Amino acid sequence: MDLYTTLQEKINDLDVAVKELRRTATEYAEAYKNYRVLLARKMLELKADGFATTLAGDVARGDIDIAEAKKIEIIKEAIYKANQESINATKLQIKILENQISREIGL
Repeated sequence: MDLYTTLQEKINDLDVAVKELRRTATEYAEAYKNYRVLLARKMLELKADGFATTLAGDVARGDIDIAEAKKIEIIKEAIYKANQESINATKLQIKILENQISREIGL
Protein backbone atom coordinates (compact mmCIF):
# COMPACT_ATOMS: atom_id res chain seq x y z
CA MET A 1 0.00 0.00 0.00
CA ASP A 2 1.13 3.53 -0.74
CA LEU A 3 0.33 4.78 2.77
CA TYR A 4 2.54 2.13 4.33
CA THR A 5 5.46 3.15 2.12
CA THR A 6 4.95 6.81 3.01
CA LEU A 7 4.72 5.91 6.69
CA GLN A 8 7.96 3.96 6.54
CA GLU A 9 9.68 6.87 4.78
CA LYS A 10 8.50 9.25 7.51
CA ILE A 11 9.74 6.90 10.23
CA ASN A 12 13.12 6.79 8.49
CA ASP A 13 13.09 10.59 8.20
CA LEU A 14 12.40 10.81 11.92
CA ASP A 15 15.33 8.54 12.72
CA VAL A 16 17.64 10.70 10.61
CA ALA A 17 16.30 13.90 12.20
CA VAL A 18 16.88 12.59 15.73
CA LYS A 19 20.48 11.72 14.85
CA GLU A 20 20.89 15.18 13.33
CA LEU A 21 19.45 16.73 16.50
CA ARG A 22 22.15 15.03 18.55
CA ARG A 23 24.80 16.57 16.32
CA THR A 24 23.30 20.05 16.31
CA ALA A 25 22.73 19.95 20.07
CA THR A 26 26.42 19.21 20.55
CA GLU A 27 27.38 22.02 18.19
CA TYR A 28 25.07 24.42 20.00
CA ALA A 29 26.49 23.46 23.39
CA GLU A 30 30.04 23.90 22.10
CA ALA A 31 29.23 27.33 20.64
CA TYR A 32 27.59 28.39 23.91
CA LYS A 33 30.61 27.22 25.91
CA ASN A 34 33.00 29.03 23.57
CA TYR A 35 31.05 32.28 23.86
CA ARG A 36 30.86 32.11 27.65
CA VAL A 37 34.58 31.34 28.04
CA LEU A 38 35.61 34.16 25.69
CA LEU A 39 33.25 36.58 27.44
CA ALA A 40 34.52 35.64 30.90
CA ARG A 41 38.15 36.00 29.83
CA LYS A 42 37.50 39.40 28.27
CA MET A 43 35.60 40.60 31.34
CA LEU A 44 38.46 39.53 33.62
CA GLU A 45 40.90 41.32 31.35
CA LEU A 46 38.80 44.48 31.40
CA LYS A 47 38.38 44.36 35.17
CA ALA A 48 42.16 43.95 35.56
CA ASP A 49 42.54 47.06 33.38
CA GLY A 50 40.36 49.01 35.81
CA PHE A 51 36.94 48.89 34.16
CA ALA A 52 34.00 48.91 36.54
CA THR A 53 32.30 45.53 36.90
CA THR A 54 29.00 46.88 35.57
CA LEU A 55 30.70 48.42 32.53
CA ALA A 56 33.02 45.50 31.75
CA GLY A 57 30.19 43.25 30.56
CA ASP A 58 28.91 45.77 28.02
CA VAL A 59 32.38 46.60 26.76
CA ALA A 60 33.30 42.91 26.50
CA ARG A 61 30.17 42.12 24.48
CA GLY A 62 31.17 44.84 22.03
CA ASP A 63 34.49 43.16 21.30
CA ILE A 64 34.51 41.79 17.73
CA ASP A 65 35.62 38.29 18.77
CA ILE A 66 33.00 38.08 21.53
CA ALA A 67 30.28 39.37 19.20
CA GLU A 68 31.27 36.81 16.56
CA ALA A 69 31.16 34.00 19.12
CA LYS A 70 27.69 35.17 20.20
CA LYS A 71 26.53 35.27 16.57
CA ILE A 72 27.72 31.70 16.05
CA GLU A 73 25.96 30.62 19.25
CA ILE A 74 22.69 32.21 18.09
CA ILE A 75 22.96 30.52 14.69
CA LYS A 76 23.65 27.12 16.25
CA GLU A 77 20.72 27.57 18.63
CA ALA A 78 18.40 28.46 15.74
CA ILE A 79 19.49 25.36 13.80
CA TYR A 80 18.99 23.19 16.89
CA LYS A 81 15.48 24.58 17.46
CA ALA A 82 14.62 24.20 13.77
CA ASN A 83 15.63 20.54 14.00
CA GLN A 84 13.35 20.11 17.00
CA GLU A 85 10.46 21.59 15.03
CA SER A 86 11.26 19.33 12.10
CA ILE A 87 11.06 16.32 14.39
CA ASN A 88 7.72 17.49 15.77
CA ALA A 89 6.36 18.03 12.26
CA THR A 90 7.50 14.56 11.19
CA LYS A 91 5.86 13.02 14.28
CA LEU A 92 2.62 14.75 13.35
CA GLN A 93 2.85 13.47 9.78
CA ILE A 94 3.41 9.94 11.12
CA LYS A 95 0.37 10.23 13.38
CA ILE A 96 -1.78 11.43 10.46
CA LEU A 97 -0.61 8.55 8.28
CA GLU A 98 -1.30 6.05 11.07
CA ASN A 99 -4.82 7.44 11.41
CA GLN A 100 -5.38 7.20 7.66
CA ILE A 101 -4.16 3.60 7.66
CA SER A 102 -6.44 2.78 10.60
CA ARG A 103 -9.44 4.24 8.78
CA GLU A 104 -8.65 2.25 5.64
CA ILE A 105 -8.35 -0.98 7.59
CA GLY A 106 -11.60 -0.19 9.39
CA LEU A 107 -13.45 0.11 6.05
